[in-house]
Amino acid sequence: MAHPPPPFRGRALRLPESLHRAAAVAGHGGQSGIHSIDHALRLRSLWLAYLLAMLFHVDLGLMPLFHGLSPEIAAQVPPARLGLLFWAMLVYFLIPLGALLRIAWAASQPTRPGHWLRWRRTHFWISVVYTLTNIPHLVADILVPDSRADQVALMAVLLLIGVLINREAWAWWREARP
Repeated sequence: MAHPPPPFRGRALRLPESLHRAAAVAGHGGQSGIHSIDHALRLRSLWLAYLLAMLFHVDLGLMPLFHGLSPEIAAQVPPARLGLLFWAMLVYFLIPLGALLRIAWAASQPTRPGHWLRWRRTHFWISVVYTLTNIPHLVADILVPDSRADQVALMAVLLLIGVLINREAWAWWREARP
């Protein structure tokens, strides 16, 4: 008794037109909607990597404490201004976290990409600011007299991730424009 051939051997898979339209409406690309790039997913992944790299940068900066050494560098912030510095650092960490959550929220409404257009534009410019703030930080890490290679490497990674975020944020913003 002969068995029938597998259902798709030698034949192209044809998806119903309604599936193509649904994917296109959902903001998942081009004419067919099947082979598009999910920029929001990439952005969420990149922001998570960015946040982790920032945490590693801070943690590695404090590592000497665990070995009886001081992590102090030559330049110091006056004690009266430390509260302001701590709040600034908190805000600097919370903005990417907020961006990550807003991207997830926007991606959960794929049928309304235009509704999130202002956020996509704002997000792109936030990502540019973060990338630009990493440049002087990298330069400072290189130029500080007691510079550590691990800190410089992490700042270079942060800068690279920032550039990737910029690229994806630009594409995500442009994808939703009418």
